[in-house]
Amino acid sequence: MSRHVSRLWLSAFGHVGIWLAGFGLTGVAFAAFVMSSGNAVSETSQIERGKYLVALGGCNDCHTPGYFLGKPDPKRFLGGSEVGFEIPDLGVSYGPNLTPDRETGLGQWSMEEIATAITNGKRPDGRELAPSMPWKAFANLTRQDALAIATYLKSLPPMKNKVPGPFGPNQKPTSFVMKVVPPEAAKPAGPAPK
Repeated sequence: MSRHVSRLWLSAFGHVGIWLAGFGLTGVAFAAFVMSSGNAVSETSQIERGKYLVALGGCNDCHTPGYFLGKPDPKRFLGGSEVGFEIPDLGVSYGPNLTPDRETGLGQWSMEEIATAITNGKRPDGRELAPSMPWKAFANLTRQDALAIATYLKSLPPMKNKVPGPFGPNQKPTSFVMKVVPPEAAKPAGPAPK
């Protein structure tokens, strides 16, 4: 074979080699993109599932400021309520901040700890959640759904809002309280607070 033909073959194979190497790198990059996109899609769908379950579970009702006063504040969504529940012989508890704020919310809780609290009624410190938290109904959630809720809560913007309490049965609450009373103890509601 002549030198010229040898160079052509080398050049052709060199270009094919470079093309294959480039395709290989592109293929690796494409595979990495698809895999990371799959994870992003998976996390996004888990957040969307969690958002759906939070709406269905009515979490907004007890955990968003203003809700029980007839003026829910969407800017402080799930940031904790200023209206507590009085439970006879237990005291008053307030719907806590469910945003990932590290000081006043769930920011220091792991996904597993949130899922366990939702389904077993146990906080990371071992305390049982107040009976007003319907965790016994949520105990039927699948682990995947409980973790989807946790993923959604962790995706919210953190909001600093320390709710009052809890207050024991002999302590005086510092904010609004809802309570169930027998008809003979009920009084007319009066004007709405301003």
